Amino acid sequence: MTSPHDPRPWQRPDESAGRPASARLVDPEDDLPSAQYGGDFETTAIPRYDSAKPADQQPFALLNDAEPLPYVQPGNGLAPGSYGSTAAPTEVGVLDEHRERDRRGTQDLGLLVLRVAVGLLLVAHGLQKMFGIWGGSGLGGFRDYLAGVGFQYADILSYVAAGGQIVAGVLLVLGLFTPVAAAGALAYLINAVLAEAIDAHNEARLSAFLTDGHEYEAILLAVVAAIILIGPGRYGLDAGRGWARRPFLGSFAALILGVGAGVAIWVLLNGANPLA
Repeated sequence: MTSPHDPRPWQRPDESAGRPASARLVDPEDDLPSAQYGGDFETTAIPRYDSAKPADQQPFALLNDAEPLPYVQPGNGLAPGSYGSTAAPTEVGVLDEHRERDRRGTQDLGLLVLRVAVGLLLVAHGLQKMFGIWGGSGLGGFRDYLAGVGFQYADILSYVAAGGQIVAGVLLVLGLFTPVAAAGALAYLINAVLAEAIDAHNEARLSAFLTDGHEYEAILLAVVAAIILIGPGRYGLDAGRGWARRPFLGSFAALILGVGAGVAIWVLLNGANPLA
């Protein structure tokens, strides 16, 4: 071994210098091709991984690159495919909500018009029965009417029916608890249609029931059932609830509840056959 201060260049010791024979097994120069090697030694070399990169790009530059984010809204002046400091990630739920709102078009506006029209009609008829305004009969006349068509407990039922009609109409206008309000209105309208059928039968004009001005009640009943199934839309106080965005099982339950309540009230408090 030569000293680092020895000016002579390093030379490989020959066999006569006492080089052990086992040193050949670990000598790295033995792996070099000889002068008589005819193979293609250059193609066996593995190129550096960063040989194809530009000269100004340093190895391991990916560690300093900005990580691309999904659903990025590019800022003004950004080139396509670039990630600038003004780009901000957008939540997937917000994008889905905007897309769903675009697909609905004017559906929510139509539902608002439908809700308000039905709600105001219920409120107006309820005020006629409760206070006798706009040519209404008032509670006394409404109580006598209920007793005349066969309802029991007409005194209490007149308050409950008139007050419930007003409350259901107000909730429909506001779009608040819409399935429950529409189910209550549906129960009331079922009894109203059956009561009108009883009244028409007593006056021997049942055959002209649907052409004698009562057909609007049947249409109103179908409209209220449609509001339960479609939902109130986004223009109301129920806009953030599931039955406003995607009405499904809850709407079926409200429809069954309204029909069942209407039939149960008729059977328990009246029990007459409107067709007999």
